[in-house]
Amino acid sequence: MSGTKWVYAFGGGDSEGEASMRELLGGKGANLAEMAKLGLPVPPGFTITTSACNAYYDGGKQWPGGLNEQVETALAKLEGVTGKAFGDPKNPLLVSVRSGARASMPGMMDTVLNLGLNDETAEGLAQLSGDRRFAYDSYRRFIQMYSDVVLDLDHSMFEEILETFKEENDFTLDTELSAEDWEEIVRDYKAAAAKALGREFPSDPREQLWGAIGAVFASWMNDRARTYRRLHDIPASWGTAVNVQAMVFGNMGETSATGVAFTRDPSTGENAFYGEFLVNAQGEDVVAGIRTPQCLTQEMREKMGDKAPSMQEAMPDSYNELAEVFSRLERHYRDMQDIEFTVERGRLWMLQTRNGKRTAKAALKIAVDMAKEGLISEEEAILRVDPAQLDQLLHPMIDDSATRDVLATGLPASPGAAAGVVVFDSDEAETMAGHGEKVILVRIETSPEDIHGMHAAQGIVTARGGMTSHAAVVARGMGRPCVSGAGSIKISYADKSFTVGGRTVRQGDFITIDGATGEVLMGAVPMIKPELTGDFAALMVWADKARRMKVRTNAETPADVQTAKEFGAEGIGLCRTEHMFFDADRIAAVREMILSEDRAGRVAALAKILPMQRQDFEEIFTIMEERPCTIRLLDPPLHEFLPHTEEDVDAVSKATGLSARALMERAAGLSETNPMLGHRGCRLGITYPEIYEMQARAIFEAQVNVQKKTGVRPVAEVMIPLVAMAKELSILKARIEGVAKAVEKESGTAPVYVIGTMIELPRAALRADEIAAEAEFFSFGTNDLTQTTFGLSRDDAGKFLGDYIEAGIFEKDPFVTLDQSGVGDLVRIAAERGRSARPGLKLGICGEHGGDPASIAFCDSVGLDYVSCSPYRVPIARLAAAQSALKNSR
Repeated sequence: MSGTKWVYAFGGGDSEGEASMRELLGGKGANLAEMAKLGLPVPPGFTITTSACNAYYDGGKQWPGGLNEQVETALAKLEGVTGKAFGDPKNPLLVSVRSGARASMPGMMDTVLNLGLNDETAEGLAQLSGDRRFAYDSYRRFIQMYSDVVLDLDHSMFEEILETFKEENDFTLDTELSAEDWEEIVRDYKAAAAKALGREFPSDPREQLWGAIGAVFASWMNDRARTYRRLHDIPASWGTAVNVQAMVFGNMGETSATGVAFTRDPSTGENAFYGEFLVNAQGEDVVAGIRTPQCLTQEMREKMGDKAPSMQEAMPDSYNELAEVFSRLERHYRDMQDIEFTVERGRLWMLQTRNGKRTAKAALKIAVDMAKEGLISEEEAILRVDPAQLDQLLHPMIDDSATRDVLATGLPASPGAAAGVVVFDSDEAETMAGHGEKVILVRIETSPEDIHGMHAAQGIVTARGGMTSHAAVVARGMGRPCVSGAGSIKISYADKSFTVGGRTVRQGDFITIDGATGEVLMGAVPMIKPELTGDFAALMVWADKARRMKVRTNAETPADVQTAKEFGAEGIGLCRTEHMFFDADRIAAVREMILSEDRAGRVAALAKILPMQRQDFEEIFTIMEERPCTIRLLDPPLHEFLPHTEEDVDAVSKATGLSARALMERAAGLSETNPMLGHRGCRLGITYPEIYEMQARAIFEAQVNVQKKTGVRPVAEVMIPLVAMAKELSILKARIEGVAKAVEKESGTAPVYVIGTMIELPRAALRADEIAAEAEFFSFGTNDLTQTTFGLSRDDAGKFLGDYIEAGIFEKDPFVTLDQSGVGDLVRIAAERGRSARPGLKLGICGEHGGDPASIAFCDSVGLDYVSCSPYRVPIARLAAAQSALKNSR
């Protein structure tokens, strides 16, 4: 391993890496190298590779062989390029040490700035810069950051020292402190650190450097990074790179600044520069929310109503140079860029560029606009949008006609609307959300430690912070609505409340937030469905041209069917008829049927249900017109329809005339130890064929009626569930065909139908060739197939699945993303064997996996004809199917 190249230099007119080396250099390192190759003003430095991080962990947290020597060589080269020396009291080289994972993980891992400072080099920096205040401001920043990141000391200890000093001296802003003030703060900081550590604060620059490198490696495995990786499917095996870079200073007076910017608006996708900057500041000041940043452009400032001058107005030369760099980087990377920059005494330096995080709305607009601009192709535009992101656009927004009781207004940091009960602590937010409550997380400002609470919340409100603060960036990436910088809100964590304008809102009170306007509203405000036109419609047209698989919906109510049709569903892949049985006006007849002692009694009760089911199917067929509708016959065990509480038993007793005792005896007779594996699905049809005969008649009569009324011939796919053996299907198929012939004879019109089954048992998958001799289609019920393959109950597995994912036994919840190696193999086997017996056998999937992009890609690879998912996930499935087809064609 000692011969491995662990370190790559960049800057100073040379670069050992490039953008294509992202896996090795991490995103930040690869892009720094690429910018240096382009000749952009990048502070020189070097990158320690992700493989070094993995070797560090594989070696029991020991530096891999050769790393020390390579770092020393790179450091010497950096000294030569900058003309400064690391640790030199007269001409000190200071560096930043930053993480740089392959995938962007904003705010999750650790950074140290101004590294190399001690009492001697701080004095040298003061002499060299001619600005003593700047030197000791940088020194105190370094002590605080290094103590927090490397020494694991509580950063609030230092904040308390600074706040106390400012109060005692009647200061409001950090910029009011003089050089002498900062020198005093430095002494206090060092004394506090020494007391907490039991030893002096490290003063040797090389000890500082290796401490920081180790801390960055360690941050790859900290709790917040692990949570972020789990939420964004980032493997731990990727590791992080470490970027050591010569410091440039945005805190060297009024001609210096630092900022974060995007080449397009990350919230809306508008083709306009978007960002914030601070004069006389370092980068952490912009994202930490300690100072209110200023707008990048004059247009943005006017739109926001800010009084402070924009960078375009305050520093026009630097802004114009920056704008040219923005355009160049966007053309080079052919994507919207998220950029960090510093201006040091009028000179622009580029610290980072990466493909910017964006909302779903922005992702759509940017992809479509860039395709129309000719920067990318339509196919690339399809691949640019994360299908899961579309979920942000497919749910209600605040109704424009609703009354808005505005509590406060902040910055519109991440669009969308959300309502929920107020909660002030991330742990509590996660707990409450786990119990099914919708919560809004309200914080003074968020930090990376809040990642789990932000994910659990419906939306986020912060009292401090700008449009590029931690809360804003992370919320946009997660698709959570966010209002940041709502400064009129005064939060008391102790009282679990906030006050604004004389009003008090306590934990548990309902609020609504509008991330598009920045408003925080009292109560739960009415919402409406979004209009999915414009960019959304354009992308969907392109996606539909590209995909092979059809997309259907799982729906049985007219409202859901209509919604799915509007979202582009090409049929129904699963109509669960049992859901129709639970309506209040039907359940009595269903219970009467179950409680009947003989076939005649059941038939009489079913005759009451028939017209209700027929009406259901007529409504569905009318909406779906000629689109195929897969209708699953009754699946759950009968005991689920019986009363469970004393009140229900009394009500049914009165309605049926049966004694409560007789009802309880019947319920006990139907109860099963494990009903998931018991008397359900086709087994009910074998025992009580009259149930399936009634449902078949309702389907076929509905078809005939709709055809006569509209002239459209509805297509019914009758699905018999839980088949394990071909004989089950053969028996029930014959009965259904008999009903179809009877309806044709009675009406003079032949129903249009096929009969198939749901593959949800391992045996059915393995004997698919035998079953295909009877079935005209297969629909994979992967919810149950996952349960029966793993021996897990989906209703109960949530109690321990988290432990399995945390332990690495499962990479993902198998009920969310299909287990391709196990359950997926059964799907593959069933598809191959089924089509070997019946070429052209129609294959689809109707489990919840039908709306999961990774599972959809698998279905495409197996050759399924369609996926079916819940109505609101239909556009997600359309885009995911298109992306899979495009990737397979490459």
